[in-house]
Amino acid sequence: MTVVGRVESLWRYPVKSMRGEELREVFAGFPGIYGDRAYAFRSSAGRKGFPYFTAREQALMLRFRAAYRHAEGMTMPPNLAEAEALAPGATPLYADPADRMVEVETPSGEVLAVDDARLIDILVEGARDGIALSLLRSERALTDCRPVSLISTQTVGQLSREVGVDLDKRRFRANVYADLADSAGFGEDAWVGRRLRIGARAAIAVTDRDPRCMMITLDPDTTEPNPEVMRRVARGHGGAAGVYAAVLVEGVIRAGDAITLLD
Repeated sequence: MTVVGRVESLWRYPVKSMRGEELREVFAGFPGIYGDRAYAFRSSAGRKGFPYFTAREQALMLRFRAAYRHAEGMTMPPNLAEAEALAPGATPLYADPADRMVEVETPSGEVLAVDDARLIDILVEGARDGIALSLLRSERALTDCRPVSLISTQTVGQLSREVGVDLDKRRFRANVYADLADSAGFGEDAWVGRRLRIGARAAIAVTDRDPRCMMITLDPDTTEPNPEVMRRVARGHGGAAGVYAAVLVEGVIRAGDAITLLD
């Protein structure tokens, strides 16, 4: 086993395509990071395989700030300690739906419950005519492909140098940002098909490189696009930056935790 880096920061996104929140610790469960992308908006114009309304259609979504109404109760599953005490570790229960309610602060400062119909009215302003949205809620993370996403700060740094702009890491909307022992960018690509332990318990299998789209061209604060970011990723890195993973062993991950290559 080899320590290949440490957790630089941890993020979850209560509503798909809205602003994320940085946490000191997260629970990595089989469905994904606890509380991550628990809500999304379905678009009447979406594809059958990808029905979501995202910042691809409404870049302003990145400036909507989503947070759990009962933040303390949404840090970890409520029976986590009791479940982990049962060998080899039982799968914990997730919070009741009432405790998973999210409130959204709009760019104008208005705060609305995620299921408030007015929120949909605001989201579709200036979007494609005739589009209809409906709210989705799920206990599994409504991620694009895999339950957990990871990118190294070295990869973000390399792309910054290639583009000639200091890129905000939040463009890449990962759950885990890793500071690797190797200073070269894209070092995480070598983990595809291998297993990692993060912290004392959680284990993940790295399944794929993370294929990117125009989302990474958008500044997370201003939504101003920089197409050169996607051009560099497409031409120099096969269109991918970071990796996807599936959870093999559930557990708590904390900022600063060691990342250990298991095989």
